[in-house]
Amino acid sequence: MSAPLLSVRHLRKAYGALKVTDDVGLDVAAGELHAIIGPNGAGKTTLIHQLSGSLPSDSGEVRLAGEDITGRSMVERVRRGLARSFQITSVLDGFSVLENAALAVQARAGSSFRFVRPAAREDALNEAAMAALARVGLADRAGRRAGSLSHGEKRQLEIAVALATDARLLLLDEPLAGTGPEESAILVGLMRDLKTTHTIVLIEHDMEAVFALADRMSVLVYGRVIASGDPAAVRADPEVRAAYLGEEEAA
Repeated sequence: MSAPLLSVRHLRKAYGALKVTDDVGLDVAAGELHAIIGPNGAGKTTLIHQLSGSLPSDSGEVRLAGEDITGRSMVERVRRGLARSFQITSVLDGFSVLENAALAVQARAGSSFRFVRPAAREDALNEAAMAALARVGLADRAGRRAGSLSHGEKRQLEIAVALATDARLLLLDEPLAGTGPEESAILVGLMRDLKTTHTIVLIEHDMEAVFALADRMSVLVYGRVIASGDPAAVRADPEVRAAYLGEEEAA
């Protein structure tokens, strides 16, 4: 069996006596969509922050393709092929859709952002940015101001920005949050397409979408992983049903 693309061991983050993530272990194979589910307050977004490098861990280890990236910054992790989207949309509303994606290409190349204005005028940046926009279905919106997009389109743009960094591992934090049925369907279709070419770690509360997309999943409760496996096994796990899925399915 090949080594996992992402390997997490004994990851912890606490604020005083509050343990937000507690001895988290996780393996994500190349090419799989691995969902992380759990009730509100389970520590899911904190875990994504730790994996992305936006939040330092108190202890533990994160490896990407065998390399220990635990002490690496978020920018350094992006350059190694790990990119994320956020629970709350984080696009630059005042820039065009193309400029948002072009800036991600520019960042991948190691730019300091000191020449933001001409970024979208560079042919090389535009070509890579347009390819990312086309992948998520936003090529026809390239010239529009990002702030004018619908909520679902902003979610698509966030994913395009992650793709524009040439990521091989995508961390998607609740991409369906706040979307309506039509927008959700578009995003689920996009994730289904992306999983054919990228490894994805997905946090999502929409259980119908999770079980339709996930190859494997882990359940986080009170900062600890209580189960990992294929969706059918996790759904049938008595501890998972008692802690989380039973309530979700009864709702």
